[in-house]
Amino acid sequence: MRRQTLSPVLNERQVNMIAFSACIGFGLFLQSGKVINIAGPGLAVVAFVLASSVMWCVVACLGEMTALFPVPGALFVFPARFIDEAVGYAAGWLAWFGWSVIISAEALAVSQLWKFRFDEKYLREVGYPDNELGWGTEGYSPAVWVTIFLILIGIINVFPVRLYGQLEYIFGVIKILFISGLIVFNVVLSALQKVSRGDHFWAWNKPYGFASESLVVHPSNSEDKGVVIRGDPGRFLSLWTALTVCFFAFVSFETIALTAAENKDLEKYETIKMGSKKLNVRISILYILCTFTGGLNVPYNDPYLLDIQINSTLGGQNSIFVIAAVRNHLRGWPSFFTGYFIFSAATSGINALYNSSRLLHALASIPEAWPLPLQNLRRRLERTTSKGVPLGTVMVGWCFGLLAFLAVKPFPSIVHGRITENVMVSFLICYTTICLSYTQFYHRVEAAAEDHNLENRSAYNRDDKQYPYRTSGQPFRSYYGLIFCSLLVVFNNWRAFVKPFNVADFIASYIGIVAFFTIVAAYHVKSDGWNPFKWRRNASMQISRPPPKVVVPGRRRGHLEFPNTKQPIWDKENFKALVNFIWVWLK
Repeated sequence: MRRQTLSPVLNERQVNMIAFSACIGFGLFLQSGKVINIAGPGLAVVAFVLASSVMWCVVACLGEMTALFPVPGALFVFPARFIDEAVGYAAGWLAWFGWSVIISAEALAVSQLWKFRFDEKYLREVGYPDNELGWGTEGYSPAVWVTIFLILIGIINVFPVRLYGQLEYIFGVIKILFISGLIVFNVVLSALQKVSRGDHFWAWNKPYGFASESLVVHPSNSEDKGVVIRGDPGRFLSLWTALTVCFFAFVSFETIALTAAENKDLEKYETIKMGSKKLNVRISILYILCTFTGGLNVPYNDPYLLDIQINSTLGGQNSIFVIAAVRNHLRGWPSFFTGYFIFSAATSGINALYNSSRLLHALASIPEAWPLPLQNLRRRLERTTSKGVPLGTVMVGWCFGLLAFLAVKPFPSIVHGRITENVMVSFLICYTTICLSYTQFYHRVEAAAEDHNLENRSAYNRDDKQYPYRTSGQPFRSYYGLIFCSLLVVFNNWRAFVKPFNVADFIASYIGIVAFFTIVAAYHVKSDGWNPFKWRRNASMQISRPPPKVVVPGRRRGHLEFPNTKQPIWDKENFKALVNFIWVWLK
């Protein structure tokens, strides 16, 4: 008999790195330059700080609910439980589609990164010591790289889950070390430049200014720039536009919750709590520092940064970090960085297939989430191997990677770029529902903690030492995340409303909203009939099934507590506690 459950074999360090590795694809290395070009170096940092604050809130909401109830498919289960089943299932399908498209987006990025080539005229202008810089692989068909990529991610995702987790841990460690080195690299480059007014960080003068001079609403290579917004309105709109770009780089932080069904020893190791906190700290600090240090060495009006806004496909030559090496006349480093970017995009694609398969497997376990004609398919997708791998859902997600073959021709590639833009909106809708469901969860748990008829009411007490993950600043953080994500959904592409109106870009930016409400309406028609006035909210508000998790009594992980408070820090037991605290946060 085939199994229908996942295997809880992943440990804390593996879960931490699976989530971290998922976030570090090509977004940071290529999109950070786009953010700097739009807003300027200073406002780009502000944009990443704001994006980090929203991520901080969403991760807190999702992490606390998942730590108390580690259910499969937490991304849609909690909206279904605390808002409405139709809302939850719609969010689940949007998230699954988003992850499936990201597989092809990473494949497309890999295929384009192999077209590494700088223009000879640009090299002469910046004084590069060589007349040409490139790999000579531009002539290869993108289909070759897409095929290799799909074979690679397919093989790794059918590995036993424990082996997959170990590989992801190795990938994550490599990424942390590389990004840390990249930050140091850019600091050294900046320090080696001449300290003089007009060309260094001390004044942050043009073209390294804190903010860009203006915002070109519809950037192009044409001499006629069209609508250009200057002054304070231009800076504000530049910041907002940059913020929406930042969010594409942050997508994947919800991976912590998606691994809940495969985590082992949740009570002992507090995996969800520690994973959520570490992810927030690591991603926020590394993204902000990378953007800040990169902006010190490359002018925001560099033509290769402008190309990121104009073209739908990007290469290593469009990365601000590669440009920094070229402008400082360094050999070898541009090729090394581009090679790493290919590795990063490939490993992120591996993780995207993992997330897509686990989300679809969680949906397959709920018959109500599927139309009646697809119930037989649902039952097949629910099966797993003896090692806990859901082969059916892995194969479905892998097939979506075939969309990357659109990269073979220019126009289909543009269409694929628009589909990818829609993915960000889909995830923002899901994050909105998560924050909204937490507001209901918060009050429901508070009421349960005061209900004397519940035998285990202490399990719902957020101030109890055994409560698995109490996030601070609630429910303010949930409302902050809810409002911010809602605004990003509505105004994610405000430029589409400025003439000349582009119908295709408008549809790509807002079709996700229509799809969400269409799916919600379809579920209500299925359960309540065609009359919308008779539709009923169906939210169980269930907090007893499955039973809430509580942590093992004793010292909580992630907190520095000295056993011998009356002894100095170098006391053997105190020093051991300090080392253990540092190791918990580093591993």
